[in-house]
Amino acid sequence: MEEEIIEKKEFLFGKKNYLIMLVGIVFIALGFVFMAGGGSDNPEVFNEEIYNWQRIRLAPTLVIIGLSIEFYAILANPKK
Repeated sequence: MEEEIIEKKEFLFGKKNYLIMLVGIVFIALGFVFMAGGGSDNPEVFNEEIYNWQRIRLAPTLVIIGLSIEFYAILANPKK
């Protein structure tokens, strides 16, 4: 009869890493929400709202910050 080897499965990242990843996902989602909209119901009419500051400046900045947070969450050492 062979002995059973029981291995304890561990997550790839620690709890701290997953919480940081969640914050990054929220930043990215918020950026995409701010980018949405601004279109016109009539394709013949141009809507100036598409060049709103939140679509041009704020939304891409939030997405880049979110991606940076995700990058940090992947590289952060959960043991510290």
